[in-house]
Amino acid sequence: MTFNPLEHRGIPLDKQLRNWRELDVSPIDPDNADPYTRCRIITMNGIEVEALLFSHQFARHCPDMEVKRKLAEVRYLEQQQQKSVNWLLPGVSSALETTIAYEQVAVDLTAWVARMEPDPYLKQAYQFGVLEDFDHLYRYSNLYEMVQHRKAEKIVDGLTEVIPGRPTKYHHRHPHDNVREPYDRNTAEPISKLHALTIMSAEQQTMNFYMNVGPEYMEPIARQLYQEIGLIEEEHVTHYESLVDPGETWWERLVNHEYNECYLYYSFMETESDPRIKAIWELHLNMELEHLRVACDLMRQHDGRQPEEVVAPELPQPVTFEPNKAYLRELLDTQIDLTTLGTGYVREAHERFERMQEEIHGGEEPPSERVIDMHREQFGDDYRLSTEGEHPVERLREQHAERS
Repeated sequence: MTFNPLEHRGIPLDKQLRNWRELDVSPIDPDNADPYTRCRIITMNGIEVEALLFSHQFARHCPDMEVKRKLAEVRYLEQQQQKSVNWLLPGVSSALETTIAYEQVAVDLTAWVARMEPDPYLKQAYQFGVLEDFDHLYRYSNLYEMVQHRKAEKIVDGLTEVIPGRPTKYHHRHPHDNVREPYDRNTAEPISKLHALTIMSAEQQTMNFYMNVGPEYMEPIARQLYQEIGLIEEEHVTHYESLVDPGETWWERLVNHEYNECYLYYSFMETESDPRIKAIWELHLNMELEHLRVACDLMRQHDGRQPEEVVAPELPQPVTFEPNKAYLRELLDTQIDLTTLGTGYVREAHERFERMQEEIHGGEEPPSERVIDMHREQFGDDYRLSTEGEHPVERLREQHAERS
């Protein structure tokens, strides 16, 4: 059954304000919750945070006081949504456990988007990025066993493999080579716009998280690893945000943001396994339908266009968290040696890439390599969760050593 959010009225704005008791949601049980429920929570927090940051930027560039007031009204309600979503995460989880969950989101959400993306250039952007997040998951999982003496399989639950991706030390590129060509807002498929906004939002959330939690660790290798991967998340946000057409008007972007929130809340309502969390997705969808109506009215009034000109008449296939093991192994086998040059991709290291590598590594192995070496020294091998057999890339196959 199709669902067109433009045809539905949501909860009126003056009925959306929640009191403290309603906002005080109970967190999920970290030991028994579906890992993909946690992934949906993390994703929606990233989407809500992006909506808030965009609204603030819009307000700072908008001289119309009535528009600023309407943005502020919707934004406050979005803040309540963000609080109730993010507070679903359990306080007993460490920052490193949450980090591993963030990387599981990055892997399986980006892989799903890459599989569904109709535009070949955009598809390649997601395929390129996911192999790097895949490797981050592997590096953090090794740190996790070293620091907290626990295994990442408890977090990812076998749904996502933990094996090397494109090695993190090769992710450091000159900033010029992280900027991609944008889609054309006049010809791009509506789903392509939603994909770009979704992955940009998720990566932005990860970048912000690492910037803040990294220095909270005492262990030098943990602080160093967060610093290294945090810089790569800056590259990823640049990579994904540049896919969005900068020619979109503020009003068009506002409608796209609200439509994307409706799309994701609807998707997760349709696929959620936890009835209590499903009810939250449904509530927020009904709030977002009204936020979308407000955005559409502002577009008509100030941009002189109908929302149907920029968004799809019905929601696409629901975004689904599911294992992507075979797809990721195919990408490992065919794209692990890629890097970027300008707005394209190449297999050979070029002068600008090599110069960046020399300057940032300074003749030493980076933290992402040292954390694996330290794990091998402590346990006899590196940590992996390989459910589908040996690594598809021969040089990255496990060194079979006995654990001490």
